[in-house]
Amino acid sequence: MARFDHVIVGSGINALVAAAMLSGKGQKVLVLERAGTLGGCMRTEEITLLGFRHDVMAATFVLFLTSPAHAELGADLARHGLEFCHTPDPTAVLRPDGSSLVLKTDRAANVAAFNALAAGDGDRHASDVGSIEADAPFLFALLGGSLWSWSTLKLMAGQAWKQGLRGLAAWMGRALVPARGWLETTYASPMVQALWAPWVLHTGLTPESTYSGQMGKVIAFALEAAGAPVVKGGSGQATGAFKALIEERGGVVRTGVDVDRIIVEGGKACGVQTSDGERIEASHVSASVAPGQLYERLLRDEDLPAEKAATDSFRHGRGDFQLHYALDRAPEWLSPGLDQVALIHLADGIDSVSKSANEAERGMLPETPTICVGQPHRLDATRCPDGKAILWLQIPDAPRVIKGDAAGQIETGPEWTEATREAFADRIEAILARHIKDFDKLVLKRRAYSPADLAAMNINLVGGDPYGGACSIDQFFIWRPFSHSVNGDTAIRNLHHIGASTHPGPGLGGGSGYLLAKRMGA
Repeated sequence: MARFDHVIVGSGINALVAAAMLSGKGQKVLVLERAGTLGGCMRTEEITLLGFRHDVMAATFVLFLTSPAHAELGADLARHGLEFCHTPDPTAVLRPDGSSLVLKTDRAANVAAFNALAAGDGDRHASDVGSIEADAPFLFALLGGSLWSWSTLKLMAGQAWKQGLRGLAAWMGRALVPARGWLETTYASPMVQALWAPWVLHTGLTPESTYSGQMGKVIAFALEAAGAPVVKGGSGQATGAFKALIEERGGVVRTGVDVDRIIVEGGKACGVQTSDGERIEASHVSASVAPGQLYERLLRDEDLPAEKAATDSFRHGRGDFQLHYALDRAPEWLSPGLDQVALIHLADGIDSVSKSANEAERGMLPETPTICVGQPHRLDATRCPDGKAILWLQIPDAPRVIKGDAAGQIETGPEWTEATREAFADRIEAILARHIKDFDKLVLKRRAYSPADLAAMNINLVGGDPYGGACSIDQFFIWRPFSHSVNGDTAIRNLHHIGASTHPGPGLGGGSGYLLAKRMGA
C-alpha cells in the first residue's frame, strides 16, 4: 500500500504550485487527476486542424507571472521549458462604430493617449494605477495573503496606526465602489470607460458588483506593468514544466485516476480511495475541487451538517463560452492599431457590458455578448503553421441554465445543445466579422465550447462557471467559500481545501496552493 506525506486531488494551477513547493522541501507528494490530461484549465490541443495549437480554456498568465508562486518557482520552471511571450500592446477595446483604444505597457504613452481623448483622463489613470502601486504591500496582502493570520492582523493594525481608524475605514469604503461608480465618476471619455468595463467580467464580477472598481484598478495596474503574457507553445507547456519539476523533486503525478472518496478515520483524513478500489494513505490530503465535489462526493459518508448545508447554499456564477478559429492568414482589422494586441474586447461601454452580464445571470443568451478576442499567434509564432493564424475567443457572460434568448432569435431549451451552441457561436462570429476584412474567407475551421461542454471536460467547472463559484462579496475574502471558512482548513483534521473556490479565488496566480504550501512549512 502506497503512503505519502501529501496526496493532492486535482491538478489545476493551485494543486501544481502546492505540489512543486512541498516536494521541493523533501515531502513525498502525489498528485491525482481524474482526467487523462494534467492541468485543470491549462490545456493546449489541436482542436481545429493539425498544427494549430489552441489554449482550450486558460490563456493569459499575468497573474502567475506577478505572483509569489512564480517568484519562488519561476527559475526552476524555466529550466523545464516554461517561457512567456509578450507584446507591448496587452489589451484594447473595439466599439461597434469601429473606434478603438489600445493600452500599452508604457504609462507615459497611456497618459498621453487618454488625455487626448478627454482632458485629465490620462492624469486620472496615472493616479489610479499609482494608488495601486502605493498601496501594494497592504492591498496585495489582502488580495492574496493568508487573511486569518497574525501577519495580516499586524498589517491591519499598522494601517490603522498609519491612516487612523477613520482613514482606514475610508480606504475600505473606496475599495468597495463598483466599477460603474469608479469609471463614471473618474473618466470623461466613454472610450476609456469602455476599455476597462469588460475586464471586471474576468474577475467573475459585473460593473455593478461591490469592489469591482478596485479590481478594475488592479487589472489596469497589472496589464500596464506586466502585459498579457502567454506561454510559448501554449498553456499546456506550463503544465508540462510543473510536472517535470515535481517529478525532479521526487513527487509523483498520475492522470486518469478518479478519487472516489477521502478516507477519514478518527476525525482525521488519512488518505484516499480511488474508484477502482485502490487505497492510498497520506498524512495530509488536499482537495483542489469545488465545494460540491468535496462535501457531496468525496466526503459523502461523513457527518458534516454545517459544511453540507453551506454547500447547498453556495452559488456558482455565470458560465463561460469559448470559440476558437484556425485562420488561413492573420486577420486584417478594419480599425488600425490592433494587429499586435494580445486581448481585444468587443464592447460599446459600461452599459453594454452590464446588459450582457445581466442577461446571462437571468439565464438568457445575451443579445450582444461581450467578446474577448485573443491573438496568441501574434505573441507566439509556434501556435500555428507559417503564414496562418489562430483566434481565441472568450465570452465570460453565458448562462449556465438557459431560460431563453434575449434577442428572441435562437430557439432554446434549458440545456445547452449542439444546435444552441452553434447558433450562439454564429451570433458571436457575426459581430466579429464586422471588424475584420473578408473574415469569412479566412476561416479554415472553428470550434465552439458551451458552458456544458466545459463542465463535461472539468467537473469543477460547475455549469461552465470558470471561477469556482460566484465572486460576490459574501463569497469572497474571509468568506470564501463559506462564511465560517478559515485559511483553507476544514472540519476534518489534515484535510485542506484549495482551488478557485477558496481564498484568494480564481485565476492563474496559484494563490491557495502557495498559501497551503507555506502553512505546511514549504
